[in-house]
Amino acid sequence: MTVGEAVKKAANELKNAKTDTYNLDAALLVCFVTGFDKLKLITKENNILTPKQEEEFEALLKRRLASEPMQYIMGKAEFMGLDFKVTNDTLIPRADTETVTEKAIEIINNKHYSSCLELCTGSGAVAVSVKKYTEISVTASDISEKALDIARENARTNKTEISFVLSDLFKEISGSYDIIFANPPYIKTKTIPTLSPQVKDYEPILALDGGEDGLVFYRAISKSAGAFLNKDGCLIFEIGYDEADGVFEIMKENGYTDITVFKDLAGLDRGIYGYKVM
Repeated sequence: MTVGEAVKKAANELKNAKTDTYNLDAALLVCFVTGFDKLKLITKENNILTPKQEEEFEALLKRRLASEPMQYIMGKAEFMGLDFKVTNDTLIPRADTETVTEKAIEIINNKHYSSCLELCTGSGAVAVSVKKYTEISVTASDISEKALDIARENARTNKTEISFVLSDLFKEISGSYDIIFANPPYIKTKTIPTLSPQVKDYEPILALDGGEDGLVFYRAISKSAGAFLNKDGCLIFEIGYDEADGVFEIMKENGYTDITVFKDLAGLDRGIYGYKVM
């Protein structure tokens, strides 16, 4: 099988499987097994795949046809201009989260904050990005040791110094911080079976399930975060597109002020932040 034939085969099969990004995915799969960039994919389309490459190509294509996300197949994802290792133990970093990360960086710089805690860090994409683009001290935690192993590797790869803590929310956290960032599980339990196979069959349920109304972790974090925030400190969340009102009320009930909801690039509610005044 030639390189060009492999690309066509993958594109046709993925298109028939109703994969939206069939051309891109086909090219990426062949690039992955050959080590070619996209230019070489064109100029060397008549190159013959080795038996080992062809075997690997068929195995990867089978995984993609089963709806496994490309990021897991390739073992990496891009976020905030940086590369991150991802596995089934971590959520795939998404563009929506970049919007919230950028807002956190803006607040950090405007307020001249010096310390940050991220809860539910997963792959560490947010913590690493915040550290990479600011001068702040960053601590990041997660309940999953496997996720923290990936986060530590991503911190090393991106040459950032971050303190990692294995913790169920605040249970093992000490000290106080100027800003606390969290992208907690926020999918309603009953909604999870309706998610696309790419999400519900591959991404960790532990990082998706936000309880009956999707707001369980917002309540727990908002209630406890005040004890770990410095005066005039900020609590910032990523939220589901339909959760702004619910999280606003939770933060208001727990004494946060100047609560602000902001939108993602699609114009949907995606983040919320507020301040501790006492």
